Amino acid sequence: MIRRHQQIAEELRVAIAEGTYPVGSELPSESELALAHGVSRGTLRQAFGTLQSEGLIGSRQGARRTVLSTTPSQSFTELRSFAQWARAGGRTPGGLVLRSRRAKATEAQAAQLHLAPGDTVLHVLRVRTLDGEPALLERTVYAGWAAAAVERLPDDCESVTQSLYDEARVLMSHGEHHLDAIAAGTTDARELAVRRGSPLLRVRRTTTTPDGRPVETSDDRYKPGSVVFTVRNSVQANPLVRTTPD
Repeated sequence: MIRRHQQIAEELRVAIAEGTYPVGSELPSESELALAHGVSRGTLRQAFGTLQSEGLIGSRQGARRTVLSTTPSQSFTELRSFAQWARAGGRTPGGLVLRSRRAKATEAQAAQLHLAPGDTVLHVLRVRTLDGEPALLERTVYAGWAAAAVERLPDDCESVTQSLYDEARVLMSHGEHHLDAIAAGTTDARELAVRRGSPLLRVRRTTTTPDGRPVETSDDRYKPGSVVFTVRNSVQANPLVRTTPD
């Protein structure tokens, strides 16, 4: 059952996306919105919290909430699965395995997964959806020790991260991400419903257990407009590092 603050967050999300509240504008006051929706300020603040976690709005003491973006974002200061991020924003995540096969690890894959070249790995091509629309194409390589657990999951598993923990107690707790842009290839274009050559945001990531054992390495390609990644930094701490292309 959808809670009231989730309904309000979705209504505001739609209003922001449709331009009712453009980027840079202020939302109505807490009292105005609470009255309009017939809820307490506490419920309204829960809705605001959801939108702030997505990077859609911001706030400062003594001022109304300001619209920062029309697209939900994912912060790099925390490790959350695609499904966890989507649900936190009131979206419905989905997924479908398109291909799955075992193979021998290349030297690069072996290095990323702390294996020996030639060790068995599992390749999985999976399309992820938001509210039924394709948003992301994942090319994931799992370490051989996790392959059987991944293969037991249904092809339409909503959250592989959560299911691996529930079924095999595989906990993914650390991640390293590398971002760049890439042109959509034939498979990308077909599965994400974009033109071949369209620009895609690519996130190459490697995820490990709490003791540093790599579980997976993946090449994730996001459809334009599906997600915004947010980096918040300061002179004291900066989680983003610039590097030259490989």
